[in-house]
Amino acid sequence: MSQWNKLIDEIMRMNKNLRFEQLAKALSNIGYAESRPGGGSSHRIFRKEGKNPISLPKATPMKRAYIELVREALNESVNENREV
Repeated sequence: MSQWNKLIDEIMRMNKNLRFEQLAKALSNIGYAESRPGGGSSHRIFRKEGKNPISLPKATPMKRAYIELVREALNESVNENREV
């Protein structure tokens, strides 16, 4: 199993040990661009045209709610690719 497939599997299983870097990599691979808001925020914003932005904190451990946001984005990406 490739590293990408392992990462997707961990996200889909909602592994509570996922780190910011792993979730950021997953979003980047499906076309989201990362930006840093001003004001010294510890969050990063991930944007993709036609999608709601996703805000992730650079914190460990990553809370379940943030993993769920990335999981939903991955599911949407898979469904869009199936329709093509």
